[in-house]
Amino acid sequence: MSGHSKWHSIKHKKAKEDAKRGNVFGKLSKSITIAAREGGSGDPDNNFALANAITKAKEYNMPWENIERAIKRGTGEIDGEKFETIIYEGYGPGGTAMMVEAMTENRNRTAADVRNIFSKSGGNLGETGCVSWLFEHKGIIFVEKTSVKDGESFMLDIIDSGAEDIEEDDETYIINTPTGEFANIRKKLDNMKVTVKSAEITNVPKSTVEVSKKDAERVLRLISVLEEHDDIQNVYSNVEISDEILQEIG
Repeated sequence: MSGHSKWHSIKHKKAKEDAKRGNVFGKLSKSITIAAREGGSGDPDNNFALANAITKAKEYNMPWENIERAIKRGTGEIDGEKFETIIYEGYGPGGTAMMVEAMTENRNRTAADVRNIFSKSGGNLGETGCVSWLFEHKGIIFVEKTSVKDGESFMLDIIDSGAEDIEEDDETYIINTPTGEFANIRKKLDNMKVTVKSAEITNVPKSTVEVSKKDAERVLRLISVLEEHDDIQNVYSNVEISDEILQEIG
């Protein structure tokens, strides 16, 4: 499995563990609110970003009343904080590139917090555009292997439907899609009645940077601290960590 797919597998498993934390629903609500506002519609059938945000919220068993409330904040039907999306770019330990997606109602506070986290964790915040060219906007879909009857036929079918490639680990098929094909492939998977463990539009590194054990620990610590911040929705990195090092650091 390639470095970036391995990293997304790590993120996916970690995200499920993080769902136990109290701030997960708050972050999901922000995503739904902004998608409803920026997409100009509270109807997921006419707003792809909103449909995707709702699907992700359902993956975490977010109650429907929370989802509805977040949509209404986005459409202006009820009052709420005016969040905006900001992307921060910087460098982590070992020369790794990092992009941080935040949703905040106070950009000065969030910028100061992000800069402080980078500084204390052995990284540094950069200027806009310093690392974004190292990433591509893609769709990543995780499918549970046990829900697929014929793996070879399944992979050929999905590639024919517009996927760029499919990788796998012991438990999962990892489907990489162009953003323009993401919704169609997601719908096809639903029609095939396979189990989709996770599906998102994300930033995928064009190449990865393999790091030492020491830097791997520092990078993972930096990412963990960033993700614990209430304003930070996603952290993207081009780090690659070998299986041996992953086993050593757990």
